[in-house]
Amino acid sequence: MPSLKSHVVSFILRHGRKKAFSSPENLQRWIAYARKTEDYHPPALLKARLGIAETSVDGFPVYEIAPKADERRRILYLHGGAFVFQITSYHWVLIAEMAERLGFGVTVPIYPIAPEHNFHDMFGMVGEVYRRMLQQTDAEDIVFMGDSAGGNMAVVLTMMSAEKGLPAPSRHVLISPGLDMSLSNPEVFEAERRDPWLGISGGLEAIRLYSAGIDRSDWHISPLYGDLSVLPKTLLLTGSHDLLSPDNLIFAERARAAGVEVEVVYEEGMFHVWPLIEMPEARRARDSIVDFLTGEPAPQRAYAPRRTGTAYAARPAPAAE
Repeated sequence: MPSLKSHVVSFILRHGRKKAFSSPENLQRWIAYARKTEDYHPPALLKARLGIAETSVDGFPVYEIAPKADERRRILYLHGGAFVFQITSYHWVLIAEMAERLGFGVTVPIYPIAPEHNFHDMFGMVGEVYRRMLQQTDAEDIVFMGDSAGGNMAVVLTMMSAEKGLPAPSRHVLISPGLDMSLSNPEVFEAERRDPWLGISGGLEAIRLYSAGIDRSDWHISPLYGDLSVLPKTLLLTGSHDLLSPDNLIFAERARAAGVEVEVVYEEGMFHVWPLIEMPEARRARDSIVDFLTGEPAPQRAYAPRRTGTAYAARPAPAAE
């Protein structure tokens, strides 16, 4: 059963943030307002606690959290925000927790966002970030982690790297990723009614703003249609009240069919990117991420329910705290 906190957050989202995605006009208004208030810098307390250093790539900031002593592994964290909104304090809190619990170094690019920039600018920048990481760290010690649009970017960046002959990272952690923008799956329209946050109309406007005219069914925009066999071992977190969840489950099926090892954490009642919000379900999700990246077992994970033609095992989530 979803926690009381999750119900409160869901209510707030449905009567607030959902409006941003209700129409193209509303999304444009929210973007204009966001540009007046956004602050991509790490919160001062986190920066002091973690000793975050700032560099730049193509004129855009890149924040580096140094790994703990004797730790080689690094995370490339790609933040969400529908390709049009900047990184938030919620992202930074999750990043800080991962850095502290895992001891890994974390690289956080403040990549160019739409409508001021587009697909080519974004991937030109993050592609260069990855190439620089490879000069210092073996691919087997690198993890791509991303939420929402950032999850999309993690998958597309791996596919683009494969085309260029670059090695794939060792693992993916994808939190509510956007993997199919084609709207070819009718289940998405039903899922929209359950989703307290995302909407199709505003979401399509975000895609239009960043896609640089690339067709929505092209794998550069919808990586579900790319070569999934190049992907590394993947942890996918998705919830039953997320517009993107039906396509997340299809992605897991197809990736497994392509030979990719995929673990799915499916949380009943959870909305888009719930692991970023402080509540019991988020703590479980973060534990699952740590377990996945350290190789420890996680017997209480909640997996996706069985779908026709899949090997998903239904396993109930533990009771809410």
